[in-house]
Amino acid sequence: MTVALLFGAPPAAAQDTGLPTGQILTISADRLFADSNFGQRVLSELEAEGIVLSAENERIIAELSREEESLTERRATTDPQAFRALADAFDKKVEEHRANQKAKLDALTLNREKARAVFFEAVRPVLETLMRDTGAGVILERSDVFLSANATDITADAIARINEAIGDGADLEIQIER
Repeated sequence: MTVALLFGAPPAAAQDTGLPTGQILTISADRLFADSNFGQRVLSELEAEGIVLSAENERIIAELSREEESLTERRATTDPQAFRALADAFDKKVEEHRANQKAKLDALTLNREKARAVFFEAVRPVLETLMRDTGAGVILERSDVFLSANATDITADAIARINEAIGDGADLEIQIER
């Protein structure tokens, strides 16, 4: 009993639940997001949007390729100044396509970042409860820890609690750009 008082006994809740005890815990933030119901839903939606964007890009590239072939065929029979105007217009069209597609890809990346931010804000109370239940003073990102016992990793326990607390997060407010 004296030893427990000197070094601090782990909270009863941690002993009852099988959670690790100690002042320092580790977690994989990437796995926490990707393996949670919320993360799986968001990543699935973003993947579907990426597939649509890719198909759109392929369609536009095919159209531009056909237009380039037609332009190349017309070169021999078109006045050089008129052809230069047509070629410049085509180049402008290609550059606009690239800029539009890049903007759409950037929006997908931004949406992923926004979703992660919403996720980590929503799960903060769950992680704080895990800290209290284990008696921990800190949770560190697992990839930043040089060496630790696997027993300090609470990622799986956190995912289970997060799934229970917020599910797939469909009801959380996320400003997604479309």
